[in-house]
Order: sequence, then C-alpha cells, then structure tokens
Amino acid sequence: MRFNINNQPYWKFLNKVNFSGLKSIFFISSLLYFCIYFFYNFDQISFDINFKKNGVNIFFSFLFCALSVYLNAYAWKYIVEWFGKESKTNYLVSFYVFTNIFKYVPGGIWHFIERFNFLQKISNPQIALYSTLIEPYFMLSGSFLLALIGVVFSPLYFLFILPLLFLNRKLIYFVLKRLESLKGKALEVLKLSNSKVQFQKRINIISFFPTKAFLLEIGFVLSKFIGFYICLNSFYTNNSNIIFLLVIFSLSWSVGLIVPAAPSGVGVFEACLLFFVGRNIPQNVILVSLIYFRVITTSADFLLSFPFLIRKLLKRI
Repeated sequence: MRFNINNQPYWKFLNKVNFSGLKSIFFISSLLYFCIYFFYNFDQISFDINFKKNGVNIFFSFLFCALSVYLNAYAWKYIVEWFGKESKTNYLVSFYVFTNIFKYVPGGIWHFIERFNFLQKISNPQIALYSTLIEPYFMLSGSFLLALIGVVFSPLYFLFILPLLFLNRKLIYFVLKRLESLKGKALEVLKLSNSKVQFQKRINIISFFPTKAFLLEIGFVLSKFIGFYICLNSFYTNNSNIIFLLVIFSLSWSVGLIVPAAPSGVGVFEACLLFFVGRNIPQNVILVSLIYFRVITTSADFLLSFPFLIRKLLKRI
C-alpha cells in the first residue's frame, strides 16, 4: 500500500491554515509590544553613546555582523553543493552577499527571486528552488541547536533538536514540501510546478547530512550573537549569564526568521528578546541595545550589498 502524505488529515489541515495572515498578525502584535515598552520607558531612554569609550565595541559589533553575512553565504554555497551542483569558485558567496539588499529594497521575496534566477542559469529549476527555499531552515536548525543549551534550565529545551532530525537525505523532501506550502507566493511568482519525480531526477544529494552547511549556519548565529553581546556591553556591563543571553537570542532570532513579515525579522526579533529577557536586564538598556544592534546589522547588510545595487542601477541607465 502506497503512503501518500497529501491524504493525511493533519496535512490537509495545515494546508488550509492561512499562515500569511497569522504571520502578519504576529508581526503587528510584536511591533505594538515593542512600541508600548519603548514609550513606557521613554523618559529613561538615552541614545547618547560615548564613542571615545565604546567606539571600538560598536566597530567590532559591526565586524561580527558583517562576518555573519559571509558565513551565511558560504553555508548557502555548500547547500547548493549538497543538492548536487558542483561549485569550484566563490561566485555563489559573492552573489548571496550582494543580494542581501533585496530583503530591504524592494523587500518581500525579491532576494529569494534573484537567487533562484541566478542558480537556475547555472543548474536546473529544482536545485535553484530547493537550495534557495531550504536555506532559512538551515538557519532555524542551527539557531535551535544553540537554544538547546537551555536544557540546563529546563528539559523542555531538548525539543529544539527536532528540526535538526529532519535535515537528512531521507526526510528532506518532506521538509521541502512543507516549505513550498509556506512559500506559496514565491512559487506563484516563479510559476514553477514540482513533483517528487522531478526532485529525484534532478536533485543528487551527495551525503546523508549537510555537515559543512549546518556548521556554518551555527557560526552565522553565533557571530550575530557576539555582535549583539558586544553591542549590549556598550550600555550594560553586568552581563554575567552569557548562556542565558545566547539561549534567548537564538530563540528570538528563530521566531524572527519564522515570521518574516518584515526584513530580517525587524520588530519580531526585538519584541521576542525583550519579552524573554524579562527583568534580568533593565528595560531601558535592552531597548537601546536592540535599536543600536538593528542599525548595526542593517548597516552591515547595506554596506556589503551596495556594490551590487549600484551595478543593477547602472544597467538600467
């Protein structure tokens, strides 16, 4: 008897759920939560920073955020190779870094579209689609694995290993089909139909587990966290529990990734970290740190992507 996942009740239920609507509601709620805390603590907030004293911290925070972009780009390169596309050069890395700007201008799914179109020219539609589609899942799995350190606080954190268990050659098609349903708008733009037959014929996964790509995604999240930690230390030096901060940073980044109603989880990441940190750090300090960190990460994305944007604009002139 042939097993068909599309006929399963839970799968039919998931396909009926309006995830886009739910993500929008969560995004708006997160922004409201952050704004309420901001205005509640407005009289205690100061954006003044002693650059003579903390300028080095801000600079290193920027460097680690820029490094995270490159680690993410190399992870994508190895994801493409894992799906069977040989890549002897680093042009995939450069293209990934350059197209980061499309998360902001024009925003939405256009960085996804640019990467798909680029890969399709050098491989085939299936490798182009799936390697672009699954990259956020790698980030999620890496971030959850770091959050797993929270098992020292509660055994429930052990559940965060579940996404990692699906990241293998035998179960990857199940993950990709679920991601396709979540990225329906992107597939409509691409006008691309897929089937398991096409997947098996045009995808040649080279190993059981994508070790290099996964380790680089862990490095990506760690590098982001170090950038945040350095930024936070510019305003608050009493950060004794670094494990706690790493866990809540990883969780907050994951939620911002899952709910991409805004570029790079803007608003969602900040609201989640603000909620998880509770009273462990003064609210006015964490608010200022989050805002500075968002400016730093966005600046890193724009600076690294700027050459590509200029080249695109010059072609239209």
